[in-house]
Amino acid sequence: MTDHNQGCKITLYWLEQSRSHRILWLLEELELKYELKIFKRGADKLAPAALKEVHPLGKSPVITIEAPDSTKPLVLAESGAIVEYLVDHFGSARPSLVPQRYTPGKEGKVGGETEEWMRYRYFMHYAEGSLMPFLVMTLVNDSIRNAPPFFVRPITTIVASQVENQFLTRNVEGNLAFLEDQLRTSPSGGDFICGQELTAADVLLSFPVIAVTMRVLKDKKNKDKFPLLVAYAKRLEGFDGYKRAVKKIEDIDGKFSASM
Repeated sequence: MTDHNQGCKITLYWLEQSRSHRILWLLEELELKYELKIFKRGADKLAPAALKEVHPLGKSPVITIEAPDSTKPLVLAESGAIVEYLVDHFGSARPSLVPQRYTPGKEGKVGGETEEWMRYRYFMHYAEGSLMPFLVMTLVNDSIRNAPPFFVRPITTIVASQVENQFLTRNVEGNLAFLEDQLRTSPSGGDFICGQELTAADVLLSFPVIAVTMRVLKDKKNKDKFPLLVAYAKRLEGFDGYKRAVKKIEDIDGKFSASM
């Protein structure tokens, strides 16, 4: 049996209702062996202080990698950085997670990259840089609307509604329309964001796309408006690696939710 780990011990510090589930899915897709440590959010919905013992910011996802010839573990944070490191060093089981970079005969030339790779590079940054901030702001805005005591709530509801109507809704819907169009124009008529194959960019997009499907696209009107995006979310959830990741959490924690 191939040792895809190359002798390394990998540990994922997984936090409920967080972006860390993408890393768990990727570890499964790469056929890697790993240890899984699960953390729960507190009553304030924040990550527990114990995560700061792993990384100073106390956020998830975080992974540690202990190489055979290393004196101390490598600690990696930030979803995009973790994904890139894993596919760079442990991608042998799924090399298609990174598209071919250059068109034959144009290696190393400016503009010689394939459309699939250009999309891949873009969406590896887009998922966290453009899409997630608006979804997080939506969550925070809902907290402002619902969290205060009942006698203050009418005021916070007005403020939250103004932010939603004047800023959030149009930006969220703009991003959903953009993704719908990107899926419609996927290279070679592919079912994924970069073409015909699942890539690491799809893995990074999975959390916001599945979360927004559950949150924004749950009613029929929005489903009809973004049919390709709805189908894309279901397609991602249908991967065996994704299902194994979900089952692993269910077996340990008793339940799993992909929502924010």
